[in-house]
Amino acid sequence: MIDASANPTDTEVAAAAALAGAEVVRARYGRLHSRIDKGAGDFATDADLAAEEAILDVIRAARPGDAVHGEEGGRQGAADAEREWLVDPLCGTLNYATGSQLVAVNVVLRNGPAAVADPFSGEVFLTDGETARVRSGVPGDERPLTPTADTRLVDVNLDPPFPNAPGFRAVDLLAHPGFVENFRPRVVSTTLALAWVAAGRRAAYVTDGGDLSGSVHFAAGIALCRAAGCVVTGVDGGPVGPGGRGLVVAADAGTHELLMSMIGGRGRTG
Repeated sequence: MIDASANPTDTEVAAAAALAGAEVVRARYGRLHSRIDKGAGDFATDADLAAEEAILDVIRAARPGDAVHGEEGGRQGAADAEREWLVDPLCGTLNYATGSQLVAVNVVLRNGPAAVADPFSGEVFLTDGETARVRSGVPGDERPLTPTADTRLVDVNLDPPFPNAPGFRAVDLLAHPGFVENFRPRVVSTTLALAWVAAGRRAAYVTDGGDLSGSVHFAAGIALCRAAGCVVTGVDGGPVGPGGRGLVVAADAGTHELLMSMIGGRGRTG
């Protein structure tokens, strides 16, 4: 928790909120969780709900006039609020419920600072919108994020929906001869992978979808990658935003160009 009277920056609020959610996620790990059905095979757990409440407590205390849009609770706050926070309290719920630690907690001020917390490493990846850095659980240990494609590892999200099919299918990318010659695939179901691209632990990340710029799942990671200097586009090579199609985030222009050459025009439906 932060001291609201100390006038924390929006970046500090984002980081503190993400870490508050991560603490709940970590504390409840390994328990038998109740599930709340959300339809189409999706669900939340009691940990999602508790983590979101912990995050909202931090934001409300520090920024009482702001609105908050949480994945589980929807939009809360004044209808005419000029600022809105996007919150994904537990990205990777299925992983978490089955005992996997590949999860993230995402908090972002729309079009502003963002934070992505890893509950199990203790790291929080944060950006003020211009620079990007990572803090470990060790006091004073804060380093800039430096993207690099050296690992050649590319995370590909294979979770539905697939709005750009049949023009683009992420699974086809894994079978492309050029992909296996140049990269090594990884398949994840959490946007922690976006933070890894920004940190140089992954060369790229690819997912299908529509406009993901305002998504509680992706907005924080997109902000982080942009601030770190990654190349961020849709699967059609177009900008991420209204009318956007999915996401291709690469550590550098060469990696992005190579991936787009494999996707080619398949992401274009018009």
